[in-house]
Amino acid sequence: MTDRNHPRKNQTLLLSACLLGACVQTDSPPVTSLQAAVFTNENYKGTRFRVFVPTGYSAAKPAPLVVVLHGCTQDADQIAAGTQMNQLAESQGFLVLYPEQSTAASALRCWQWWVPSSQVRDSGEPKLITELVAQVQAKYSIDAERIHVTGLSAGAAMSVILGAAYPDLFASIGVGSGLEYKAASSQLDATSAMRTGGPSPASQGRAAYSAMGTRRRTVPVMVFHGSGDTTVYPVNADQIVAQWAKTLDLASDGKEDGNIDDVADQQQTATAPGGRRYTRYSYQDKSSAAVVIEKIMVEGMAHAWSGGGSGSYTDTRGPDESALMWEFF
Repeated sequence: MTDRNHPRKNQTLLLSACLLGACVQTDSPPVTSLQAAVFTNENYKGTRFRVFVPTGYSAAKPAPLVVVLHGCTQDADQIAAGTQMNQLAESQGFLVLYPEQSTAASALRCWQWWVPSSQVRDSGEPKLITELVAQVQAKYSIDAERIHVTGLSAGAAMSVILGAAYPDLFASIGVGSGLEYKAASSQLDATSAMRTGGPSPASQGRAAYSAMGTRRRTVPVMVFHGSGDTTVYPVNADQIVAQWAKTLDLASDGKEDGNIDDVADQQQTATAPGGRRYTRYSYQDKSSAAVVIEKIMVEGMAHAWSGGGSGSYTDTRGPDESALMWEFF
């Protein structure tokens, strides 16, 4: 894992050009090497997406990219406001891509993680999202080894699919209140999985490993979930960990030998500045002692992005999910 800066140590200093009113909205990409932060509004084959470019971006120095996928009923602007990822990107010097699901594809703007054609490589919505990444790569200088994806709810479930289908593109994934790989294969199944969980995490872990194909590798995963979530129940957080433990165990050496498992190697409880207690679980690759999975459970939090700003599905009392995910990435 790379980029292990510690932004939470300086939370009060995360005052970006955006916060100070210097953020410029434009329909065109940056044309100079060094400039004020910009938040572009773009379109690709009818799909709207937004890109945040921090102050000081230079084409001479490839920058990391974080892809952020919104939840149902949200759009690119709402997830940007809720996660406050632009402010963090300004502080830490990475770009952010916000794909936006169209109402033509989904009336509620859900990324359709339960549709079989959107659960595999080079098909459906995963293909579209990677094409948007390619659009950003064509316009900006991006470090190809530091492209990460995260999301909330339906966006989180899609980030799981992207991690399995495109391990060669995404260096690591973040899962905010999401579900395991192929947790459902229809909208009816999806409703059930959100409440009681999906199929066996072991079988889904093997399926995700199979989806990686010849591109298989150990993809680090961070899971965030609230213990009070009654939209996507907490059982799903445990299933995500178990599924990815099986996937990464296989990806690490091609064997189911327990080199990586779903029993936490470390556990730490703390209290966020906003008042919510949370427990951080770490899961290691036993051959290297590297942490490859982390799970953060936030006590009492409902279906929300923890520590977020204004907007839908945010909880300001929890730990800073964006900062902790960036630290993990």
